[in-house]
Amino acid sequence: MLKSFAAKTFLSEPSSPPPAEFQAKLLEFLDYLQAECGLALNTRKAYQADLTAFIAHVLGEGVSALPQLTVTHVETFLLTLRGRGLAVSSASRMLAAVRMFCRYLTLTGVLPHDVSASVEAPRKWHRLPTVLDDRAVHELLEGPLPGYDAHALRDQAMLLLLYASGMRASELAGLEVESVHANLGVVRVLGKGSKERIVPVAEQALQAVERYVREHRPSLVRDAQVRHLFLSRTGRPLCREDVFRVVRKYVRRVGLRGRVSPHTLRHSFATQLLTGGADLRSVQKMLGHADIATTQIYTHVDASRLKAVHKKFHPRG
Repeated sequence: MLKSFAAKTFLSEPSSPPPAEFQAKLLEFLDYLQAECGLALNTRKAYQADLTAFIAHVLGEGVSALPQLTVTHVETFLLTLRGRGLAVSSASRMLAAVRMFCRYLTLTGVLPHDVSASVEAPRKWHRLPTVLDDRAVHELLEGPLPGYDAHALRDQAMLLLLYASGMRASELAGLEVESVHANLGVVRVLGKGSKERIVPVAEQALQAVERYVREHRPSLVRDAQVRHLFLSRTGRPLCREDVFRVVRKYVRRVGLRGRVSPHTLRHSFATQLLTGGADLRSVQKMLGHADIATTQIYTHVDASRLKAVHKKFHPRG
């Protein structure tokens, strides 16, 4: 049965289970995203969650079969999201999932035409990402304490690698031992859509990884066949959520304010590079962004920091 997404989207759950046709077509669509589009697991999970919310909505509107879908159902879904206070960025992402699903239904002959084609996405605004200053970064990276934390060597290697490479949490969790090439000063990262990229990494982070692999990882290994770099106390590979938990642990310990996550370290990495004079294309490649427009947000971050400094220190700021 489809997983309910009602709690997250504030939509009411259907009073009865979704018809088998809906379930089968959604699972078929998710297979299509993997086999034909090459989308990563986390992306497919996001599509599944968004489309589960959409299906719950149309069932509530009286739709009993997929061919009954109309443009009105897509529009009312979007209006419901807006009325419930969902962020514009989230509503736009959910609409993108619905559009792709509707195009697939058209492609497979379920719908005579794409009912989502004429629906306009909410106007997006760009929220500047949160970045850490040098002091906050230093405090966070020094958070793990050898002798006090059982997994201090692992956790410090993870934090240093996140900040030194700009990796996503899922990418860090997916690293294998062979992905780190300390002699070359780079890490081989498998990003979204299974696209591989090579990212230069600072020597301090590479040394921390080597020390973890040499002194701590062997005590975690339960199965020699597992080649993932970062392991749990039970020997299983860490997942994306584990990476978030590790970062939150040390954020709380050092008393950083605000919502600091692995992505905050990614934002800080990119901003520091641009502040130091790196060109936008190089930063785009290191972050694994498909579109340079996504990377350009960091130029606005840097500009906002310069304005803040000017306002604070210039006599007529």
